[in-house]
Amino acid sequence: MRLHGIPHRILPAVAYLLATTSVLFTSTGCNSHTPPPAAAAAEVPAPAPAPAPAPPTSDPKSFTTAGPIVAEQQADIAAERSGRIATINVQIGDRVKAGQLLASLDDRLLRSQYESQKAHIASAQAQVHEWESEEETAKSDLRRADLMRNEKIVSEETWEHAKYRVDETIAEVNRYHSEEAAAEADLNSASIQLEQSRIVAPFAGVVGRSSVRPSQEVKAGDVLFWVTAEAPLRVLFTVPESSMAAFKTGKPLDLTTADYPGQHQAAHILRVSPVVDPASGSVQVIGAVDRPAAWLKPGMSTQIRLAP
Repeated sequence: MRLHGIPHRILPAVAYLLATTSVLFTSTGCNSHTPPPAAAAAEVPAPAPAPAPAPPTSDPKSFTTAGPIVAEQQADIAAERSGRIATINVQIGDRVKAGQLLASLDDRLLRSQYESQKAHIASAQAQVHEWESEEETAKSDLRRADLMRNEKIVSEETWEHAKYRVDETIAEVNRYHSEEAAAEADLNSASIQLEQSRIVAPFAGVVGRSSVRPSQEVKAGDVLFWVTAEAPLRVLFTVPESSMAAFKTGKPLDLTTADYPGQHQAAHILRVSPVVDPASGSVQVIGAVDRPAAWLKPGMSTQIRLAP
Protein backbone atom coordinates (compact mmCIF):
# COMPACT_ATOMS: atom_id res chain seq x y z
CA MET A 1 0.00 0.00 0.00
CA ARG A 2 1.34 3.40 -0.92
CA LEU A 3 1.01 6.23 1.52
CA HIS A 4 0.69 9.39 -0.37
CA GLY A 5 2.52 12.47 0.93
CA ILE A 6 4.85 10.51 3.27
CA PRO A 7 8.50 10.29 2.18
CA HIS A 8 9.78 6.79 1.53
CA ARG A 9 12.63 7.15 3.95
CA ILE A 10 10.36 7.37 7.02
CA LEU A 11 7.79 4.75 5.98
CA PRO A 12 9.34 1.96 8.07
CA ALA A 13 9.13 4.08 11.22
CA VAL A 14 5.55 5.00 10.51
CA ALA A 15 4.60 1.36 9.93
CA TYR A 16 6.22 0.32 13.24
CA LEU A 17 4.36 3.05 15.07
CA LEU A 18 1.03 2.00 13.57
CA ALA A 19 1.58 -1.66 14.46
CA THR A 20 2.42 -0.83 18.03
CA THR A 21 -0.60 1.41 18.39
CA SER A 22 -2.85 -1.32 16.95
CA VAL A 23 -1.60 -3.88 19.45
CA LEU A 24 -2.14 -1.53 22.39
CA PHE A 25 -5.57 -0.55 21.05
CA THR A 26 -6.60 -4.21 20.67
CA SER A 27 -5.42 -5.25 24.16
CA THR A 28 -7.28 -2.49 25.94
CA GLY A 29 -10.43 -2.47 23.78
CA CYS A 30 -12.10 0.52 22.38
CA ASN A 31 -14.95 0.52 24.89
CA SER A 32 -13.14 -0.89 27.92
CA HIS A 33 -12.68 1.01 31.12
CA THR A 34 -10.85 0.33 34.29
CA PRO A 35 -13.25 -1.26 36.84
CA PRO A 36 -13.60 0.63 40.07
CA PRO A 37 -11.77 -0.81 43.00
CA ALA A 38 -13.84 -3.29 44.95
CA ALA A 39 -15.68 -1.61 47.73
CA ALA A 40 -14.61 -2.69 51.18
CA ALA A 41 -17.12 -4.99 52.82
CA ALA A 42 -19.21 -3.00 55.19
CA GLU A 43 -18.88 -4.24 58.76
CA VAL A 44 -22.39 -5.37 59.82
CA PRO A 45 -22.73 -5.21 63.61
CA ALA A 46 -23.75 -8.54 65.29
CA PRO A 47 -27.40 -8.56 66.41
CA ALA A 48 -27.86 -7.75 70.06
CA PRO A 49 -28.85 -10.80 72.15
CA ALA A 50 -32.56 -11.02 72.84
CA PRO A 51 -33.41 -10.27 76.47
CA ALA A 52 -34.13 -13.36 78.56
CA PRO A 53 -37.83 -13.84 79.20
CA ALA A 54 -38.83 -12.61 82.58
CA PRO A 55 -39.99 -15.36 84.97
CA PRO A 56 -43.74 -15.53 85.46
CA THR A 57 -44.83 -13.35 88.28
CA SER A 58 -47.94 -15.20 89.36
CA ASP A 59 -49.28 -14.12 92.69
CA PRO A 60 -49.91 -17.22 94.82
CA LYS A 61 -52.92 -15.52 96.36
CA SER A 62 -54.53 -15.30 92.93
CA PHE A 63 -53.73 -18.92 92.08
CA THR A 64 -56.91 -20.97 91.70
CA THR A 65 -57.27 -24.69 91.26
CA ALA A 66 -60.02 -27.29 91.50
CA GLY A 67 -60.46 -30.33 93.69
CA PRO A 68 -63.13 -32.66 95.08
CA ILE A 69 -64.68 -32.67 98.51
CA VAL A 70 -64.23 -36.07 100.15
CA ALA A 71 -65.15 -37.54 103.49
CA GLU A 72 -62.39 -38.87 105.65
CA GLN A 73 -64.29 -42.14 106.00
CA GLN A 74 -65.81 -43.78 102.92
CA ALA A 75 -66.31 -47.50 102.35
CA ASP A 76 -67.79 -50.06 100.01
CA ILE A 77 -69.81 -52.52 102.09
CA ALA A 78 -69.50 -55.99 100.58
CA ALA A 79 -71.04 -59.34 101.40
CA GLU A 80 -68.72 -61.45 103.55
CA ARG A 81 -70.30 -64.74 102.50
CA SER A 82 -72.45 -66.08 99.70
CA GLY A 83 -76.18 -66.29 100.21
CA ARG A 84 -79.59 -64.88 99.43
CA ILE A 85 -80.72 -61.42 100.54
CA ALA A 86 -83.44 -61.81 103.16
CA THR A 87 -84.02 -58.20 104.28
CA ILE A 88 -83.00 -54.70 103.17
CA ASN A 89 -83.20 -52.13 105.94
CA VAL A 90 -81.92 -48.89 104.35
CA GLN A 91 -82.16 -46.97 101.10
CA ILE A 92 -80.01 -44.39 99.32
CA GLY A 93 -79.82 -41.16 101.32
CA ASP A 94 -80.59 -42.76 104.68
CA ARG A 95 -78.35 -41.70 107.54
CA VAL A 96 -76.98 -44.62 109.52
CA LYS A 97 -75.13 -45.15 112.79
CA ALA A 98 -72.08 -47.32 113.37
CA GLY A 99 -73.18 -50.96 113.65
CA GLN A 100 -76.65 -50.32 112.22
CA LEU A 101 -78.10 -53.22 110.19
CA LEU A 102 -78.17 -52.40 106.47
CA ALA A 103 -79.31 -55.78 105.12
CA SER A 104 -79.23 -59.45 106.07
CA LEU A 105 -78.75 -62.79 104.33
CA ASP A 106 -80.94 -65.83 104.81
CA ASP A 107 -79.44 -67.56 107.85
CA ARG A 108 -82.06 -70.22 108.69
CA LEU A 109 -79.79 -73.16 107.83
CA LEU A 110 -76.91 -71.62 109.74
CA ARG A 111 -79.09 -71.09 112.79
CA SER A 112 -80.14 -74.75 112.65
CA GLN A 113 -76.48 -75.80 112.46
CA TYR A 114 -75.67 -73.42 115.29
CA GLU A 115 -78.31 -74.90 117.56
CA SER A 116 -77.26 -78.42 116.58
CA GLN A 117 -73.65 -77.73 117.56
CA LYS A 118 -74.76 -76.25 120.85
CA ALA A 119 -76.68 -79.45 121.56
CA HIS A 120 -73.68 -81.54 120.52
CA ILE A 121 -71.48 -79.61 122.91
CA ALA A 122 -73.94 -80.10 125.74
CA SER A 123 -74.08 -83.85 125.05
CA ALA A 124 -70.28 -84.12 124.89
CA GLN A 125 -69.93 -82.22 128.14
CA ALA A 126 -72.42 -84.57 129.84
CA GLN A 127 -70.48 -87.58 128.58
CA VAL A 128 -67.25 -86.06 129.85
CA HIS A 129 -68.75 -85.59 133.32
CA GLU A 130 -70.13 -89.14 133.33
CA TRP A 131 -66.86 -90.72 132.27
CA GLU A 132 -64.86 -88.58 134.68
CA SER A 133 -67.03 -90.04 137.46
CA GLU A 134 -66.39 -93.53 136.08
CA GLU A 135 -62.68 -92.70 136.00
CA GLU A 136 -62.66 -91.76 139.66
CA THR A 137 -64.49 -94.98 140.58
CA ALA A 138 -62.14 -97.06 138.44
CA LYS A 139 -59.07 -95.46 140.01
CA SER A 140 -60.47 -96.16 143.49
CA ASP A 141 -61.04 -99.79 142.53
CA LEU A 142 -57.49 -100.01 141.19
CA ARG A 143 -56.03 -98.69 144.45
CA ARG A 144 -57.90 -101.41 146.41
CA ALA A 145 -56.79 -103.97 143.87
CA ASP A 146 -53.19 -102.85 144.32
CA LEU A 147 -53.40 -103.43 148.10
CA MET A 148 -55.08 -106.80 147.72
CA ARG A 149 -52.57 -107.79 145.05
CA ASN A 150 -49.70 -106.99 147.40
CA GLU A 151 -51.37 -109.10 150.09
CA LYS A 152 -51.90 -111.88 147.57
CA ILE A 153 -55.64 -111.66 148.17
CA VAL A 154 -56.64 -111.16 144.50
CA SER A 155 -55.28 -112.77 141.41
CA GLU A 156 -53.16 -111.03 138.80
CA GLU A 157 -56.07 -111.31 136.40
CA THR A 158 -58.38 -109.41 138.76
CA TRP A 159 -55.79 -106.65 139.17
CA GLU A 160 -55.34 -106.39 135.41
CA HIS A 161 -59.09 -106.06 134.96
CA ALA A 162 -59.14 -103.11 137.41
CA LYS A 163 -56.17 -101.52 135.59
CA TYR A 164 -57.90 -101.96 132.22
CA ARG A 165 -61.04 -100.31 133.61
CA VAL A 166 -59.05 -97.19 134.56
CA ASP A 167 -57.43 -96.97 131.14
CA GLU A 168 -60.81 -97.35 129.47
CA THR A 169 -62.41 -94.52 131.44
CA ILE A 170 -59.46 -92.20 130.76
CA ALA A 171 -59.73 -92.93 127.03
CA GLU A 172 -63.48 -92.21 127.06
CA VAL A 173 -62.96 -88.93 128.92
CA ASN A 174 -60.39 -87.85 126.32
CA ARG A 175 -62.68 -88.92 123.44
CA TYR A 176 -65.59 -86.84 124.67
CA HIS A 177 -63.28 -83.92 125.39
CA SER A 178 -62.23 -84.11 121.72
CA GLU A 179 -65.86 -84.25 120.61
CA GLU A 180 -66.62 -81.24 122.77
CA ALA A 181 -63.71 -79.28 121.28
CA ALA A 182 -64.75 -80.19 117.71
CA ALA A 183 -68.33 -79.17 118.40
CA GLU A 184 -67.15 -75.87 119.88
CA ALA A 185 -65.08 -75.21 116.75
CA ASP A 186 -68.10 -75.92 114.56
CA LEU A 187 -70.22 -73.71 116.77
CA ASN A 188 -67.68 -70.90 116.46
CA SER A 189 -67.68 -71.27 112.66
CA ALA A 190 -71.48 -71.18 112.55
CA SER A 191 -71.44 -68.13 114.82
CA ILE A 192 -69.04 -66.31 112.48
CA GLN A 193 -71.19 -67.13 109.47
CA LEU A 194 -74.27 -65.93 111.31
CA GLU A 195 -72.47 -62.67 112.04
CA GLN A 196 -71.48 -62.42 108.37
CA SER A 197 -75.15 -62.71 107.48
CA ARG A 198 -75.61 -59.25 108.96
CA ILE A 199 -74.42 -56.40 106.72
CA VAL A 200 -73.85 -53.45 109.04
CA ALA A 201 -72.54 -49.89 108.75
CA PRO A 202 -68.89 -49.66 109.88
CA PHE A 203 -69.28 -46.01 110.93
CA ALA A 204 -71.87 -43.26 111.11
CA GLY A 205 -72.68 -41.66 107.77
CA VAL A 206 -75.08 -41.67 104.86
CA VAL A 207 -75.86 -44.38 102.30
CA GLY A 208 -74.52 -43.02 99.01
CA ARG A 209 -75.16 -46.04 96.78
CA SER A 210 -77.12 -49.29 96.96
CA SER A 211 -76.88 -52.21 94.56
CA VAL A 212 -78.99 -54.80 96.32
CA ARG A 213 -82.55 -56.03 95.83
CA PRO A 214 -84.78 -58.47 97.74
CA SER A 215 -84.06 -62.19 97.27
CA GLN A 216 -80.89 -61.41 95.30
CA GLU A 217 -78.24 -64.12 95.30
CA VAL A 218 -74.90 -62.59 96.21
CA LYS A 219 -71.37 -63.91 96.45
CA ALA A 220 -68.71 -63.13 98.98
CA GLY A 221 -67.07 -59.87 97.93
CA ASP A 222 -70.06 -58.42 96.05
CA VAL A 223 -70.43 -54.72 96.92
CA LEU A 224 -73.90 -54.03 98.26
CA PHE A 225 -73.70 -50.49 99.67
CA TRP A 226 -71.42 -47.45 99.64
CA VAL A 227 -71.44 -45.48 102.87
CA THR A 228 -69.73 -42.15 103.39
CA ALA A 229 -69.30 -40.14 106.54
CA GLU A 230 -70.62 -36.58 106.48
CA ALA A 231 -67.78 -35.21 108.57
CA PRO A 232 -64.96 -34.46 108.77
CA LEU A 233 -64.67 -33.31 105.16
CA ARG A 234 -61.45 -32.90 103.21
CA VAL A 235 -60.60 -31.17 99.93
CA LEU A 236 -57.94 -32.67 97.67
CA PHE A 237 -55.99 -30.62 95.13
CA THR A 238 -52.54 -30.10 93.61
CA VAL A 239 -50.42 -27.01 93.18
CA PRO A 240 -47.47 -26.49 90.82
CA GLU A 241 -43.96 -26.67 92.20
CA SER A 242 -43.48 -22.96 91.49
CA SER A 243 -46.32 -22.06 93.90
CA MET A 244 -45.93 -24.67 96.59
CA ALA A 245 -43.93 -22.39 98.89
CA ALA A 246 -47.10 -20.35 99.54
CA PHE A 247 -49.19 -23.40 100.42
CA LYS A 248 -48.03 -24.28 103.90
CA THR A 249 -49.75 -26.26 106.63
CA GLY A 250 -52.31 -24.15 108.44
CA LYS A 251 -52.78 -21.55 105.68
CA PRO A 252 -56.48 -20.58 105.25
CA LEU A 253 -58.31 -21.56 102.07
CA ASP A 254 -61.42 -20.22 100.39
CA LEU A 255 -63.70 -22.75 98.65
CA THR A 256 -66.39 -21.93 96.11
CA THR A 257 -68.52 -24.03 93.78
CA ALA A 258 -70.45 -23.38 90.61
CA ASP A 259 -73.47 -25.13 92.09
CA TYR A 260 -73.85 -22.44 94.76
CA PRO A 261 -72.52 -19.17 93.31
CA GLY A 262 -71.74 -16.55 95.90
CA GLN A 263 -71.29 -19.11 98.68
CA HIS A 264 -67.87 -19.34 100.32
CA GLN A 265 -66.61 -22.13 102.55
CA ALA A 266 -63.63 -21.71 104.85
CA ALA A 267 -60.95 -24.39 105.04
CA HIS A 268 -57.29 -24.68 105.92
CA ILE A 269 -54.32 -26.69 104.69
CA LEU A 270 -54.04 -29.88 106.71
CA ARG A 271 -51.20 -31.73 104.99
CA VAL A 272 -48.79 -31.08 102.10
CA SER A 273 -47.02 -33.91 100.36
CA PRO A 274 -43.23 -33.73 100.82
CA VAL A 275 -42.73 -35.18 97.32
CA VAL A 276 -43.05 -33.43 93.95
CA ASP A 277 -44.62 -35.56 91.24
CA PRO A 278 -41.98 -35.50 88.46
CA ALA A 279 -44.57 -36.23 85.77
CA SER A 280 -46.72 -33.17 86.51
CA GLY A 281 -44.33 -31.01 88.51
CA SER A 282 -46.93 -30.61 91.25
CA VAL A 283 -47.51 -31.52 94.89
CA GLN A 284 -50.58 -33.02 96.53
CA VAL A 285 -52.33 -30.92 99.17
CA ILE A 286 -55.08 -31.98 101.59
CA GLY A 287 -57.29 -29.31 103.11
CA ALA A 288 -59.62 -29.61 106.09
CA VAL A 289 -63.06 -28.04 105.73
CA ASP A 290 -63.93 -25.83 108.72
CA ARG A 291 -67.51 -26.27 109.99
CA PRO A 292 -68.94 -27.51 106.66
CA ALA A 293 -72.02 -25.69 105.42
CA ALA A 294 -75.17 -27.70 104.74
CA TRP A 295 -74.81 -27.22 100.98
CA LEU A 296 -71.39 -28.85 100.92
CA LYS A 297 -71.57 -32.52 99.99
CA PRO A 298 -68.90 -35.24 99.57
CA GLY A 299 -68.00 -35.65 95.91
CA MET A 300 -68.61 -32.01 94.96
CA SER A 301 -65.99 -30.23 92.87
CA THR A 302 -64.79 -26.93 94.29
CA GLN A 303 -62.59 -24.03 93.26
CA ILE A 304 -59.79 -23.48 95.76
CA ARG A 305 -57.59 -20.48 96.43
CA LEU A 306 -55.65 -19.07 99.33
CA ALA A 307 -57.88 -16.94 101.51
CA PRO A 308 -57.04 -13.22 101.49
